[in-house]
Amino acid sequence: MYHEVRWYFFSVSATTVKKVLLAILFVSALLRVGWISRGDTVNDEVFYGFRAVGLLDFDEAGKQTTPLEWFDPAPPLWTSLSFHDHPPLVFWVQHLSIKVFGENNFAMRLPSALLGVASVYLIFLLGSLLFTASAGLISASLLSVTLNHIYISRVGMQESFVIFFLLLASYLFLRAVREGRSFIPLGITLGLALLTKYNAFILFPIFGTFLLLYHREAFRRKDLWLALSLAVVIFSPVIIYNVMLYKTVGHFDFQFSYVFGQNPKEWQVAPGKEVGSLLERAQDFFPRLVGSHSWLFLALAGVALFFLRSPFLLISLGYLLLLLAVIGPGFRFLAMLTPFLALSVGAFLQTHLQLRKYFLWLLVPVLLFEVFYSINNQIAYYPVGQKPWLSSKIRYENYNWGYNELGDYFDRELARKIPSATFRMQYAFIEREQDTSIRKGERKGYLPYPALIVTYGNFDHGAKLWRLDRLKIYHGWPIIDFATYQQYLRENGADYYERSGFRDFYFVEGNIVPDPAFTELTKGLPPHYVYNPRSEAVFTIYERHLRPI
Repeated sequence: MYHEVRWYFFSVSATTVKKVLLAILFVSALLRVGWISRGDTVNDEVFYGFRAVGLLDFDEAGKQTTPLEWFDPAPPLWTSLSFHDHPPLVFWVQHLSIKVFGENNFAMRLPSALLGVASVYLIFLLGSLLFTASAGLISASLLSVTLNHIYISRVGMQESFVIFFLLLASYLFLRAVREGRSFIPLGITLGLALLTKYNAFILFPIFGTFLLLYHREAFRRKDLWLALSLAVVIFSPVIIYNVMLYKTVGHFDFQFSYVFGQNPKEWQVAPGKEVGSLLERAQDFFPRLVGSHSWLFLALAGVALFFLRSPFLLISLGYLLLLLAVIGPGFRFLAMLTPFLALSVGAFLQTHLQLRKYFLWLLVPVLLFEVFYSINNQIAYYPVGQKPWLSSKIRYENYNWGYNELGDYFDRELARKIPSATFRMQYAFIEREQDTSIRKGERKGYLPYPALIVTYGNFDHGAKLWRLDRLKIYHGWPIIDFATYQQYLRENGADYYERSGFRDFYFVEGNIVPDPAFTELTKGLPPHYVYNPRSEAVFTIYERHLRPI
């Protein structure tokens, strides 16, 4: 596919191209995998990673319950084919990663990071196929260091998967059309893309429009229709799930019920759907684009788009913009544009600068600035400089508030221990998970520990779900809020917890002026402070340990 590149006034061999590409991929991996556990889990990655731990479609969302809750204690077998709000592939992959590396930020985010690196390679392939190998290298070098793609690769959300499949499908599609290759690999990729997120349906109008305008003869190819059939087969678990859901309760899953205008009584709220009017979405587009990319990258992209002549890129960008008009320009959704913008810049620089001798003097400073901007806003604990010139709003998507440190505190306290006193849970599937975890701990010789954790104050729901409630749901550790703690005392007597077998109490105070009742409860207990990376005390933990009766 690439043999020689004209690099200003001399030729570069294919071997040199490979070496440059390897260097790009190395930098890409370093910026995506390196220090990946940094940043608290405060966005939607929690609601994927939490469920991926045990492949349970449950995340304590009282206003968005799931079939697993509706049909407890014996959910039908079809409920395991998908999830109530998203297809299952990301959950399956994260589950495998967590099984290998444990329940931690690294395991939850690693698949996204690896697919982010793979996407950089795919951009090189696409750039080489659409333009030249040099355009592919430029595009890959830009994507490898630009902020938005690094951000989306460093969080455990679905978009890194979606972007990977968008690029892989585009590459396979173009090769099938231009070089007469089989469409079958494309069909497999399309099926996997749909198992990742429903946004991947945008590939069908992109490819269909391109074929209608430029390659109508492809519609007569049997392998095209076989590939589409294969995609449907791979996507069939979600189809079966929705058919059975409709037969059982009269509506489809959360996303399809929204698309078809159904209003299930189980889902009276629609998180993520509050995107405002079309005018409001249009008004949000550029501020959020600026908030998730460096100004330099956007400036280059703006110039490049003015000169862009690639029909495939223009069609792709057009449909992606239509998709954003429907779903809203969230930071993670804008990430789908970033690879195509990088391709546009690569094509522009390669074509219009004609690779003259001053080329590197322009590209190298751009890449160095992008490296700094990305490190400052994703790897550094806290960015320096003014927005948008040096820092970015996107840092708040995984900001370092101190929840990682709170989780580390309890990881140390509960290490090699199992709960010896637990609360009865509402659902049988949770109790099964807890029993399995406790039995596993017993086989490993873990010590029984009669602990109770009580939380009080303002906690981010997502961060608390991953760092504390995960310990409760999957491992049986009793964790309740202070209001519930008081309620149980009123209903069962002042010695209720001691009678229940608890001997080690942790009272966790977070970002609130305590009321007199909490102050009285923790009076005389030595405080243990949890510090964020700025050395600011963000949580206070009071411990009370009783002697055995």
